[in-house]
Amino acid sequence: MKRHELVTKILNETAIKDRFIAYVKEDTQAVPGSETFPSSPKQKNLGKKLVDELERLGMQNVEMDENGYVYAKLPSNCGKKTRIAFIAHMDVAADCAGEGVNPQIHENYDGSAINLKNGIVISPEDSPHLKECIGDTVITSDGTTLLGADDKAGIAAIMSMVEYLNKHPEIQRPEIRVCFTPDEEIGRGVDFINIEKVDADFAYTLDGGFPYEVNYENFNAFSAVVKFKGISIHPGYAKDKMVNAIRYAGKFIDMLPKDMSPERTESREPFIHPINVSGGSEEVTVSMILRSFKLEDIEDEKKIILDAIEKVKAEEPKLNIEHEFKQSYLNMYEVLKDKMHIYKYVEKAIKDLGEEPNVVPIRGGTDGSRLSFMDLPCPNIFAGGVDFHSQKEWVALENIALASAVTIKIIENAE
Repeated sequence: MKRHELVTKILNETAIKDRFIAYVKEDTQAVPGSETFPSSPKQKNLGKKLVDELERLGMQNVEMDENGYVYAKLPSNCGKKTRIAFIAHMDVAADCAGEGVNPQIHENYDGSAINLKNGIVISPEDSPHLKECIGDTVITSDGTTLLGADDKAGIAAIMSMVEYLNKHPEIQRPEIRVCFTPDEEIGRGVDFINIEKVDADFAYTLDGGFPYEVNYENFNAFSAVVKFKGISIHPGYAKDKMVNAIRYAGKFIDMLPKDMSPERTESREPFIHPINVSGGSEEVTVSMILRSFKLEDIEDEKKIILDAIEKVKAEEPKLNIEHEFKQSYLNMYEVLKDKMHIYKYVEKAIKDLGEEPNVVPIRGGTDGSRLSFMDLPCPNIFAGGVDFHSQKEWVALENIALASAVTIKIIENAE
């Protein structure tokens, strides 16, 4: 991939490679279901190191609070009053092993398959973006764990931006804020964030994938829980008495539209996704998630579920069915559509680097969504990683530097 000279300067003038390697070696795996915050105290170990590093790089008001959030500020050096925050998360996913990450550095990648331990192979056929990274420094795990580029590539990009600004005081900058968060991977990344400490007019999360991806839309997300309460009795004497909740839960699930499942939808298409079924013949709970970019589609999905409930009830009046819908997060576009100058800064930054942004709606969520509804408008920017949450996760060092270059261009262009 052709590189802008700013990317080369970041690679040559900052410790971007060493810091990324150091970050991924820190075990910061989140723990689903934990009742503590952060869900794993070890996340604070990385937080403490980031605090020390930020202080060495000249940031001000640096702290890690009791919940593991890291905050720092850098004043304007030219009178610009805009306050911009850059945010990334410290935790890694629990989808596969995350302890004992042993990063492998593939210098001057030649375009061939990368063979790792346990028969793990990262190939251009399965991961086509590799073809765009020939000649780059590709970094993987050793195949026994994930890598952690999600989102330590984002942290490395932000920290390298701070280091570069420290070495280039001639760059006129507005007020800069940095925030690193815990527990994003389990949906709790901004549960206890202190917006006043972030102290910004708007923000960017660096938590996306391959260059030059930018996101300012995401799914509206709701959950649905349907409980089927039947009648249990000895099966030998069950005729005309038993109401088997399992059978009716199965019928309910079978009524959900097959063409609205995650495996049959893409792009902006909504889906209904059963994620858990638990219980026995007396009572069964079906948990689902509902996703759509339009709230009116969510209402249609609710109606599909309610209609299916009524059909099951009509078949067996003695069956009791309860349901509950809950909002998880909303589409950040509802906030950002009236603040598109925030995206325009990113667009111009990428164009300044000789490329065009790849604007993609997120078929999922982002901390930026919740932050946008907390009066901190926050689109998402790529950080360079590919195939997150797996042993096949990889990143090109040059693409982390590219993400860092985008943040610097945003800063240069800010008013």
